[in-house]
Amino acid sequence: MTFTYKEVKLRHITNFLESDAYKKAIHNLIPGGSHTYSKGDDQFPQLAPAAISHGKGSHIWDIDGNEYLDCPMGLTSVSLGHAYEPVLKAIQNELKNGVNFQRPSVLEREMAERFLSIVSVHDRIKFAKNGSIATTAAVKLARARTGRNLVAFPRDHPFYSYDDWFIATTPCNKGIPDEITKLSVTFQSFDIASVKAMFEAHPGQIACIITEPEKSDTKSESEKEAYIKELIKITHQNGALFILDEMVTGFKTGFPGSISKWSLEPDMATWGKGIANGFSFCALTGKSDVMDLGGITREGEEKVFLISTTHGGETHTMSAAIATIDEFQRHNIIEHNQAIGDQLIAICNQIINDHRLFKYIQISPTNWLVGFSFYDSQNEVSNGMRTLVMQEMIKRGVLFQGAFVPCFSHSEEDVLYFAKAFDEVLPIYSEAIDKGFESLLIGVPAKPVFRKVL
Repeated sequence: MTFTYKEVKLRHITNFLESDAYKKAIHNLIPGGSHTYSKGDDQFPQLAPAAISHGKGSHIWDIDGNEYLDCPMGLTSVSLGHAYEPVLKAIQNELKNGVNFQRPSVLEREMAERFLSIVSVHDRIKFAKNGSIATTAAVKLARARTGRNLVAFPRDHPFYSYDDWFIATTPCNKGIPDEITKLSVTFQSFDIASVKAMFEAHPGQIACIITEPEKSDTKSESEKEAYIKELIKITHQNGALFILDEMVTGFKTGFPGSISKWSLEPDMATWGKGIANGFSFCALTGKSDVMDLGGITREGEEKVFLISTTHGGETHTMSAAIATIDEFQRHNIIEHNQAIGDQLIAICNQIINDHRLFKYIQISPTNWLVGFSFYDSQNEVSNGMRTLVMQEMIKRGVLFQGAFVPCFSHSEEDVLYFAKAFDEVLPIYSEAIDKGFESLLIGVPAKPVFRKVL
């Protein structure tokens, strides 16, 4: 790749008047200021867009009219691009037929058959509107199938559900009884000894392990594959079920995800984010002997009340998911997205080396979700340094929180734009290494989502 990013002309953003007014009003209307904590004002620098007016492809515009290259892509949910025409057309056509009925839409069968055709190791599917519904339903099925109460997951993965079984293990556990907290146990990911010790400490009590198959880190592909397969084996040896959480990895690491890339056979898998290009469609898939516990055809058995949502079968979101699958099967989208990730990693690593900051900025080699880690002069991970980079990238027209999530609308020009902005920011980063970020950051650093005190 020819490094021509120095020729790119950057936008320079200084006007946040409408955003400032929005911030002053929104917290009197919506607790947290948004419906996802990671979109809140405390997750961004003071100089940042407060609300987005619209998006197209890989770009978005805020309420002040500022244009940005979008890096997070809707918390990784937009896999094709904002307002992606084939998906919009499918939705528009379906809206004419109505979106919700007293009996299932005919699309429910089509959607189920299409999704199970790409998740060939599973026999059944249930739809949901968000990821927490799907993961909590999987946990319930595991408990019902095994007759056990404890649920296990890696303590170093960021998020699985807003429900009590997960949030109870975070610092944000106010309002959750201790009795609930005791029903969740954790282990250290990529540490099989930690997993074995957990099972030994709770013999015959753990219903399931739920985990992402991989995350944005420095582990090699072979290490990740070997680890996840060993984890499934140990889980089953101990009589527990294995739930593969593909909320983030689905339609990114492979098609449909790591489950197919590595030929994994979990008892259940959860899906969301990019499977409907940002529309509210999630799913739980699994083997029939587990999933049928939530059915109504096994007369005489005790009923498991699984997922029951008024909006789970909305026709327009199913049509979005079908259209998204069509696009992934029509085009080499995984290859495109990962190639964009590879280009970004290569050019940004070169820029880091050029500025002699390789000790202070690290980039994960995961081309499906490129993560950046920022360190201070003491080589400690620094939220302040990260927030400073966010502030300066936003000034240059890049909405960036520390990760770049490639989508089908991202182009080589977008990579070069990011690179030019990044190259301009790093001298400021070097200054902050010497002087501290406090003299360069307007306002306070972004705060952790999971914190005990506001």
